[in-house]
Order: sequence, then structure tokens, then C-alpha cells
Amino acid sequence: MFKKSIMIKIGIAIGILVTAVMLMKKKDMSYRQSILKTMYPVIMWSSKSAGKKQTLVNKEAIQAAVSFYTLHAKDINGADFNMASLKGKKVLIVNTASDCGFTGQYEALEKLSKQFEGKLVVIGFPANDFKEQEKTDDKNIASFCQKNYGVSFPLMSKSVVVKKNNQNEVHKWLSDPSLNGWCSQAPAWNFCKYLINEQGVLTHYFPMTVDPLDQSVIDAIN
Repeated sequence: MFKKSIMIKIGIAIGILVTAVMLMKKKDMSYRQSILKTMYPVIMWSSKSAGKKQTLVNKEAIQAAVSFYTLHAKDINGADFNMASLKGKKVLIVNTASDCGFTGQYEALEKLSKQFEGKLVVIGFPANDFKEQEKTDDKNIASFCQKNYGVSFPLMSKSVVVKKNNQNEVHKWLSDPSLNGWCSQAPAWNFCKYLINEQGVLTHYFPMTVDPLDQSVIDAIN
């Protein structure tokens, strides 16, 4: 009876929250996006324990068979982005989406980028691979990210990040141990994160359930 009472109260609270969000819908967001942004802290709190177990670390500092700095991508404006330009800096690569429960991580990623400016480069790779949560085009993705989360770090053109024939070459490298040296983990969902050190070595994989400002990410960067 006590548990039932608690569940009813939680249901009422969520209902009130959703109603409030709908009444205060942000100009540049859909109702879904407004609700997800508001619910983001709850989503992260409820999934936090799973993140630690799914994190992967290159404890033996295994070197890549193929250099990260040979890779290229198209940025969100269609220009060539050469990973060789990132030599000497740490790189955090994140597959992103605008209509996901984890979309609130854009804000944390921007803060992380500013916090480690000059030392770390955050790169977003928008993708529509998970439940079609990034249906729009590059122009609208860029506008959404800038207007709603103040994103200033580089965004690449929308592409495929999962293991398919048309997987972009950066995520192919990140998820193929014959290329990166050890990691076979492709993104499990939107907002999975890969950390590459100053020498182009893939050092960490963090799942979507690890917030970009989590202490484990900060420690890995430091």
C-alpha cells in the first residue's frame, strides 16, 4: 500500500511537470524536446549506476594499428575536417541526437569544452541511428544546438555511427580493434563518448549514461 501511494505521488509529480513544460514550451524546441530537456536530470539520475559498469578503459595503453590522424570527416557546413589538425590535444567524440532523453548532454559537453579549452576538443557526430531521434538536416541541427544549448564546439555532418556498410570512417576506427588497437564497442545509443589522448591513442569509451561532467570523465581528461 505504501509503495502504491509513492508511485501515485510520483505519477502526479511527473504529470504536473509535463504540463508545466507544455505551458512553457521553448520557442526553438518541440514539445518533446522541451519535456526531454526538463526531464534530463531525472533520466541521468535513474541511469547513473549503469554507466560505470559499461565504461571501457585502455589500461594497457595499446597503440592504434591505423593512426587516428589519417581520418577525415565532413563538418556540418560540408567542409573537410582533418583529424590531423587535432594533434597534441585530447579529443572527445560524441554521437548526438536532438530528440533523445540524453540531448541535455549538449549543455554539459559545451561546459566541458570551455572548461578544458586549449587542451580538449569536443566533436559531435549527429546520427539518426537510434529510434530516428535525429530526423532533421544539418542546417536545422546546427541551429537547434546553437540556439538551445549554445554549442560552439565542432559538429560534423549527420552520418551513420553504428556498424553498417556506410558507417562513417571515424566511428569505424573507434569500433574496430584492428584499427584502433583494442576497442570493438560501437555506440550503444545516442551520446556515447570516446576519449583520444594527445598522441592519438583511444583511451576510454563512456556510455550515454555517463554525464560529460562526471568525475570519471574529468579524471580521464586530466
